[in-house]
Amino acid sequence: MSDGNAAADAVVLEARGLERRFREGSLDVSVLKKIDLEIRRGDQIAVVGASGSGKSTLLQLLGGLDLPTGGGVSIHGEDWSAMSDTRRGVMRNRHLGFVYQFHHLLPEFTALENVAIPLMIRGLSTRRAQAEAAGWLDKVDLSERERHKPSELSGGERQRVAIARAMVTRPAVILADEPTGNLDRDRAGKVFTLLQAMNRETGTALVLVTHDPALAARMDRTLHLTDGQLQGAGD
Repeated sequence: MSDGNAAADAVVLEARGLERRFREGSLDVSVLKKIDLEIRRGDQIAVVGASGSGKSTLLQLLGGLDLPTGGGVSIHGEDWSAMSDTRRGVMRNRHLGFVYQFHHLLPEFTALENVAIPLMIRGLSTRRAQAEAAGWLDKVDLSERERHKPSELSGGERQRVAIARAMVTRPAVILADEPTGNLDRDRAGKVFTLLQAMNRETGTALVLVTHDPALAARMDRTLHLTDGQLQGAGD
């Protein structure tokens, strides 16, 4: 294998023996049990499972938004649990993009400003960050809406802004939690197609939690989360 192929096939996010338990008083619930998962550059992975099966918990652990009670998750070989809160924030900003069912745009800012914020957090000037943001809004066909606030956008438009915001830092992985769950089927299909196009164009890995088997079937791999265990992760 050449160095270029090795880089293209590199593991960017990895879970080993991942466990998450929730304890409150006498209640002790094991949500995730000994999960192993490798996410490589360019991967398209759907995670499906019943409501309450732990899909969102898995995504939070992969993204360093929560820490495991057993095992670990590493990004580019660095374990989330070994990092300070500041370091985790830097690594998320540098390597990850997040898309949720509800867009989580900041209502007081325009579409352009919302997309630029991750780059400004990184230290780019407002002018440069907004120039990059404008380019990504153009990619999601929202150039004419960049000065509009979220309340002035449709549901599908808001979700496309959220995708542009997730992609603007050119992350290694996008973690998407039911990103089309709040949209009708037509808008959902368009948003999903956009996510896949970004994946193919940039090599950013896409991990999608969904309850929709039709969307999952369009991904390269589908993993099933059942009784706290991930089926198909070793395929």
